[in-house]
Amino acid sequence: MDFYGFYTGKIFDAYEFLGAHPDKDGTTFRTFAPAASRITVIGEFNDWQEWELNKTYDGNFWECYAKGAKPGMMYKYRIYRQDGNCVEHCDPYGFGMELRPAFASIIRDLSHYKFKDSKWMQKRSVCKDKPLNIYELHFGSFKKPSEKADDWYTYVEMIDILIPYLKKNDYNYIEIMPLSEHPCDESWGYQNTGFFSPTARYGTAEELMKFIDACHKNDIGVIMDFVPVHFAVDHYALSDYDGTALYEYPHQDVGVSEWGSCNFMHSRGEVRSFLQSAANYWLSIYHVDGIRMDAISRIIYWQGEPARGVNNNAVDFIREMNRGLKTMHPTAMLSAEDSTSFEGVTKPVDQGGLGFDYKWDMGWMNDTLDYFRTAPEYRSRDYHKLTFSMMYYYNDDFLLPLSHDEVVHGKATIAQKMHGEYEEKFPQARAFYMYMYAHPGKKLNFMGNEIGQLREWDEKREQDWDILKYPIHDTFHHFMQELNHLYLTTPALSAKDYENTGFQWLDCHQEERCIYAFERTDGKDRIVAVFNFSNEDQEGYELPITDAKELEVILASDDVTFGGSKKYTKKKVKVTDGKAVLDLSAYSAVYFGI
Repeated sequence: MDFYGFYTGKIFDAYEFLGAHPDKDGTTFRTFAPAASRITVIGEFNDWQEWELNKTYDGNFWECYAKGAKPGMMYKYRIYRQDGNCVEHCDPYGFGMELRPAFASIIRDLSHYKFKDSKWMQKRSVCKDKPLNIYELHFGSFKKPSEKADDWYTYVEMIDILIPYLKKNDYNYIEIMPLSEHPCDESWGYQNTGFFSPTARYGTAEELMKFIDACHKNDIGVIMDFVPVHFAVDHYALSDYDGTALYEYPHQDVGVSEWGSCNFMHSRGEVRSFLQSAANYWLSIYHVDGIRMDAISRIIYWQGEPARGVNNNAVDFIREMNRGLKTMHPTAMLSAEDSTSFEGVTKPVDQGGLGFDYKWDMGWMNDTLDYFRTAPEYRSRDYHKLTFSMMYYYNDDFLLPLSHDEVVHGKATIAQKMHGEYEEKFPQARAFYMYMYAHPGKKLNFMGNEIGQLREWDEKREQDWDILKYPIHDTFHHFMQELNHLYLTTPALSAKDYENTGFQWLDCHQEERCIYAFERTDGKDRIVAVFNFSNEDQEGYELPITDAKELEVILASDDVTFGGSKKYTKKKVKVTDGKAVLDLSAYSAVYFGI
């Protein structure tokens, strides 16, 4: 390992040196703990008796070779502090861990599994000019074998459960909530103890590799959530690892996050090397296709508060990490969950940006959902909540997210957010989704959105698949399948997401009627999207349109096939003197091809 690079935060492969590395006769254990007075390793290979690690290299690293220590065996470090106290720890660079509440690390040989995804790896891209339809999921609650909270399908079992569903529903990427080991189910994986350990809830490291390989075989990309901001406070993990604040801040003011976890101290080179190596590890060893970085607002600003100023060390860290990751993995996606207006999140680092490929458009999400919560009689007042997003849209490369965060903690599910009673919600939800899929920007939906889930997400329960026996949910699901398929097969809806020639407002001044119209194009084909978000039919609406003789209906949210009120037998509308006269149903959307 390049020790100077480790200390200065320049390396991305510290996991190749630190951690537990088996060979045919035993395992080499190495850990970084400058302030420790003594370290021993205990495990299954020595009947949990203490074997000494020796100070080595510059005295900040500890190492021993344990004969007979084999893959699959558990181990812990006993770290003696300067005050004489001893704390048992898992390995910060361990490749496997026990299922909570146990916390021993597990020796893993990651070289055994051979990926068969070379074709996928060669052709994958960041999809800037392609459709990107992401299905966000929590691995343990998509479907469950039983109603027991601790009963989960394994990585391998999910191959035959999840992949056929994704293909049938036309999602071409999944985004998995954090799979690195975490002790608390309720944290959903966002408070980690094992940054290099796939959670034991669903199986082994090799089984996760098989799952990802199977996704690639079926042309499905895999994005994983990654948490570079904070970590779990549990005594056995990173917190006070060598008796000092080795990974975290030494003072409470900025050392503790709003979630009660420990904030990483990004000014330390050793911390940078740790996080950079963890991100690279998932991309390199597991062939993950992208990393979505959580809570980037807490990287940009101290404690995520703009009033406290920019955390320049953390911003420098994220820039250099992204620069390195893109150098090593140019076709891997890096996306930021960032709710701030900080400029240049998706600009390249050499142009002063943070170097992400995508930024979640939280402003679009909040404004749009607020609009659809609003009673129809007040939507004229809020009309321009739906036009505002295009005023800043080209400042960054945005992705439109309807994530897990929007369907928990009393916020209601996406379908439930629609104004009105049960039957009134679904016409609005169909029109809303057509607005989302026509709007520039890649798409992300949390599991359950596509079936009109009404119950908020609970990590202990599977999605309410039985609601599909009700016609209103079944037809809504069918509608979402058709919309997804159209999106994936219509370049005009995605090819020029980040070029201003790909979008044009046709009408955004119908405040009283709550009508909107815009055009999408890939330079060849044109799609016209028209929306009536009022609760009244709008007859005789004159749509301004140029260079067209007729419009052909491609998809209509109020078609009887989807539970609507119209049967679209007449598919074409003539354009006369630059206008097409349309009759728009209440709460409806129509896509036309030219």
